[in-house]
Amino acid sequence: MALKLFNTLTRSAQEFTPLHGKKVGMYCCGPTVYDFAHIGNWRTFVFADLVRRTLEFSGYDVTHVMNITDVEDKIIKRVREQKTTLREFTGKFETAFLDDLKALGCRQPHQTPRATEHIPEIIALIEKLVARGVAYQAADGSVYFSIEKYRGCGCHYGQLLKLNLDEMRAGERVASDEYEKESIADFALWKAFVPEDGDVTWDSPWGKGRPGWHIECSAMSIKALGETFDLHLGGEDLKFPHHEDEIAQSEGATGKPFVKFWLHGAHLLVEGKKMSKSLGNYFTLRDLVAKGFTAREVRYLLLSAHYRETFNFTLDGLTGAKSALARIDECVSKLRQSANIVGIVQPDQIKLQEQQNACSNMLHDFTDAITNDLNISAAWAVVFEWVRETNKRFKKNNHMANDAASVSLSAWEKVDSVLGVGKQADIEIPEEILSLAKTRLEAKGNRDFKKADAIRDELKAKGWLVEDMPLGFKFKKL
Repeated sequence: MALKLFNTLTRSAQEFTPLHGKKVGMYCCGPTVYDFAHIGNWRTFVFADLVRRTLEFSGYDVTHVMNITDVEDKIIKRVREQKTTLREFTGKFETAFLDDLKALGCRQPHQTPRATEHIPEIIALIEKLVARGVAYQAADGSVYFSIEKYRGCGCHYGQLLKLNLDEMRAGERVASDEYEKESIADFALWKAFVPEDGDVTWDSPWGKGRPGWHIECSAMSIKALGETFDLHLGGEDLKFPHHEDEIAQSEGATGKPFVKFWLHGAHLLVEGKKMSKSLGNYFTLRDLVAKGFTAREVRYLLLSAHYRETFNFTLDGLTGAKSALARIDECVSKLRQSANIVGIVQPDQIKLQEQQNACSNMLHDFTDAITNDLNISAAWAVVFEWVRETNKRFKKNNHMANDAASVSLSAWEKVDSVLGVGKQADIEIPEEILSLAKTRLEAKGNRDFKKADAIRDELKAKGWLVEDMPLGFKFKKL
């Protein structure tokens, strides 16, 4: 099944076709490390992880880049207030972010470039924009991108969302990293040094200063993935001005299309309201863990609604996530127990074929759902129908043959490679141990009990106990 994604650039769901065969360059706007990431941020990053996992599930070779914004207005303000250095301040929040990313089961990006480590690339990109006549140095020493001159070159500003440029306030100039949604303004590429910046400054052709927020992502993504790449994603709040400005400055510098597919995740509400510290509904991952929830439950809840739907995150929802995961865990645990029983009876080929067919159908339906613009609700429906049917088989027979259980586990592991909510097996049995146990089983079948007992002792010495069962045996780690 072909993978379809909703491309913000075309306002439609399209078949995903990378620029270079099976290789995919994917860029996600990363954290601004001035505080711990909140649950709204995490919806975007878990969504990005789902995109990556779905691409890899679909057979693509993904290069995942997520930047670390470690210099911008809010960071500099807090560095000044806390009388510390830029790196000391941002380092602790960067480490916390990456720890939380791992706790949430997100795959580590292949590259996590920091803005402060790409000042030469940023300066070079700004120089190109100045040379092409779409950027200029103002009287205050800062360098600005000119929307008017960009449009005058025949370029389109407003690719990701419809902007009524005639009704918007034009001709303004903003030095801050963000500006009002109703304005269309020349934005700062390079900010001239002011005393409030303290030690946060670099030399440039335009004098001492620091980069603007928007140019950082363009420089880092182009260096990592090239002047044109496959996929860029982030929260919908970044469409304008951040992503729109990224397109303008990137295409203004290179003269090439910047990104083929743009994906945006919708806003998150908490307890039905916009998240706010004053309302008491502002949560970081660490806040929720302190309340007794797990990062795994948070991940499940964040993956319970379609990425383009506004989602209401609640504490009751986390309690529901706990119950849902318990249902999956119970089913998978029974499968693992059955799979770890090495049988002494011939496999039932008819039942094995039935199980293979059921798992094949489950994988087909799951794939059909997740490749249809990440239809996560339909995907979860497939998973829980599989759980229900698997439990029915256990209830009917009180057991499942080793081979049939292994087929089911393999199917679940493929599905969970996308969802990322599964628990690690309590026991991973080394091949050497499994081989010894099978040899012991053969010895018992040949009534060579002396050899069987010797192998049991050898296994025990290696830290494994073999427990005989009516249908065979299973292992226990000592």
